[in-house]
Amino acid sequence: SEFFFPFQKTIAKIATCLELRSAALQSTQSQDEFKLEDLKKLEPILKNILTYNKEFPFDVQPVPLRKILAPGEEEHLEFEEDDEEGGAGAGSPDSFPARVPGTLLPRLPSEPGMTLLTINIEKIGLKDAGQCIDPYITVSVKDLNGIDLTPVQDTPVALRKEDTYVHFNVDIEIQKHIERLTKGAAIFFEFKHYKPKKRFTSTKCFAFMEMDEIKPGAIVIELYKKPTDFKRKKLQLLTKKPLYLHLHQTLHKE
Repeated sequence: SEFFFPFQKTIAKIATCLELRSAALQSTQSQDEFKLEDLKKLEPILKNILTYNKEFPFDVQPVPLRKILAPGEEEHLEFEEDDEEGGAGAGSPDSFPARVPGTLLPRLPSEPGMTLLTINIEKIGLKDAGQCIDPYITVSVKDLNGIDLTPVQDTPVALRKEDTYVHFNVDIEIQKHIERLTKGAAIFFEFKHYKPKKRFTSTKCFAFMEMDEIKPGAIVIELYKKPTDFKRKKLQLLTKKPLYLHLHQTLHKE
């Protein structure tokens, strides 16, 4: 993302400041916050954006243009990180773009004798639910080798966060008739959120549902530590506390 005009770089830095301010408003910790009076220092720059040539008042990296990634693509960009958000400053590399979520697909046409599954993602229980920025869930159906059996879908960003829950209340239409899913297949739910300090979307935890769990009604499934283990070989629960993803299933049969 080369900047062709000096003011484009300034605009990108202003965008960084706005993201930092947004993160500060959503966080309950008060250290290193980007304050309102800091934001006010940007006003003269905005007024004279075409001619502004002084030193930028904050040491921030320009926000890279958020490239839209194919579903699951940011997984390959991810690196080990601490869950305690320390260390990395605002100047992380430009190579971790975030994806704009919300790629839900319509229900498939019904076929005689075949069953379609709609999963309503109600909510997810997390101890720091309120601090997640732009949280969404990526839903995929994988075989035992972790190969996609259907297109990957992203929910829109969560509706609301309260106490220890992030609420979605969104329907996912599974893109294959249940009878056509291979033995040992599983439906994965990866909970993702944007990390302003690292400038990219990160998977926080994941959950999955196996074929024998497909039945109408409510179900709660456990949350596991990342990275997502699509082969289900080395599973570790996210915490000792019981934390769950709350779902509701509807089966449609001709």
